[in-house]
Amino acid sequence: MPDAPTGNAAELTLRPLGFEHLAAVLELGHRVYDTDAMPYTGWSLSAVAGHLDAPDPACLVLLDGDRVAGFVLGSLSFEQRADWGYLEWIAVDPGYQGRGAASRLVEECCARLAAAGAVCVVTDVERRNTASAELMRRNGFAEEATVSLFVRPLADAPATGASRAREASAPRRHLTRAAAERVR
Repeated sequence: MPDAPTGNAAELTLRPLGFEHLAAVLELGHRVYDTDAMPYTGWSLSAVAGHLDAPDPACLVLLDGDRVAGFVLGSLSFEQRADWGYLEWIAVDPGYQGRGAASRLVEECCARLAAAGAVCVVTDVERRNTASAELMRRNGFAEEATVSLFVRPLADAPATGASRAREASAPRRHLTRAAAERVR
């Protein structure tokens, strides 16, 4: 087990996301987010790795030595708006939370998206994730729209989403963004 973190976010090294960070980013993201509660918060290796080819990188890691303390994935374009940036996924190791790490990641991601031509940056936060909502407000984001994820259970399909969360004995399954895209 690595040593407990010390200091604040300013002492951490900010680097572009690289191939060598992929395993740690996926592990941290899946450790921090409950994909049973919000299935679209899970990511696949190919979805994260796809960001490595971005022409205007806004995907970053915060490192404590070689340890990934946090990460952010951002991209230039949101839905049909090529001039909007999208802060897609952010996570900070619990040992580094409350030290400014998430704000540092948000600010740098937004700065890189602005430099790439974004006129604004959008993100989405699950309604029960009050810590992330407050992080976004502190960093200049404002709530503009509410979107609900509707789930229709099918008679012959295994339980999904909220019903699985209520069933403690249900096996844990992950729905990746790529899988969600195929369903649309």
